[in-house]
Amino acid sequence: MIVLVSDFSGLIPAIFLLLFGPPILLTIIGLGLFKNKKQTAGKIMIILSGVYLIIGFVCGILMMRH
Repeated sequence: MIVLVSDFSGLIPAIFLLLFGPPILLTIIGLGLFKNKKQTAGKIMIILSGVYLIIGFVCGILMMRH
């Protein structure tokens, strides 16, 4: 059975959560590691969060073009 729903009010916050949630989480973990004498792991996590954010923006822009 297919349910047709015309209320998509929660769709935009869900998309933003998927776009910004993992980079924010990776940044928080990276900062925690950076302060606890594991600076190399912290730097890697912060770099990964930046890469994730950039790739997410590029893919989002490419998807919106169609």
